[in-house]
Amino acid sequence: MFSFNHHKDLPLDKDPGTRFLPWLIAFMVYLAALSVIATSIMQSVSSRWERGVSDTLTVQIPPAQSVQKDQSQIAGALKILRAHPAVVLAEPIAKSHVLKLLEPWLGSSANISDMPLPHLIDVSLRSSEPLDAHALIQQLNKIAPGATVDDHRIWLDRLVRMSQTLEYGAYIVLALIALASIGTIFFVTRTGLAIHHDVIEVLHLIGAQDSYIARQFGEHALHLGLRGGMLGLAAAGPTFGGFAYLYRQIDSALLPQIDITLVQWVVVLSLPLLAAAMGYLTARSAVMRTLARMV
Repeated sequence: MFSFNHHKDLPLDKDPGTRFLPWLIAFMVYLAALSVIATSIMQSVSSRWERGVSDTLTVQIPPAQSVQKDQSQIAGALKILRAHPAVVLAEPIAKSHVLKLLEPWLGSSANISDMPLPHLIDVSLRSSEPLDAHALIQQLNKIAPGATVDDHRIWLDRLVRMSQTLEYGAYIVLALIALASIGTIFFVTRTGLAIHHDVIEVLHLIGAQDSYIARQFGEHALHLGLRGGMLGLAAAGPTFGGFAYLYRQIDSALLPQIDITLVQWVVVLSLPLLAAAMGYLTARSAVMRTLARMV
């Protein structure tokens, strides 16, 4: 893609404006890598939650004063649920499983086993069939007064919308990072043109073409972009490792496992190359446009 010119007529390495450019590009690549991984994490968490609770309901039945009445209410609720055309499966959740779910918040199951916990029924739905949750609650209350229905699809829709908003925000951040990098490289290149104006005039007099001069600026920007990109990626590595370590310390019942695909890792690892290519094209374009206006 790039044709390197090993003969350098312009001492671009000595320009004061280029000293900070690799560090700036490193910072930009670092932020871009974090944005890509953050977007991947949001997509992974959102998709796993969606697979886990999409088309499901949870019915809660308050505990009765006797075990016999408890069993009667649960049996009546199951009969109503299984007769509904939108219900695929309705199964009561064992109390031991409920206690295990409550452990992260209330402590060990031995301490809360005597608490009057509601009885839970897990319900799977057909997405093709409509369900009137309010009418279902009225039916259940005839058998089990105080029964409630938690429709997971309501908060799932909110979660998906929030996740999409955060993803769009990450894309905007990536676009701003790219624009800031392009603008910085453009103005640094223009500064270099002003510094070496006399040398460029001499090169023109001896027959050098604009593309020859632009290629030197482009290759210099490519080298700086690649060096800065590698620095930024090297800094992002420990950040990813630290985040993964902290994430693993959180109980798995609270957050799902994160899956980052091979394509997403390839995008992150290719950021230094993208920064180098962006630097080359921006610097070359800036030089060609400026030299075209020179008399």
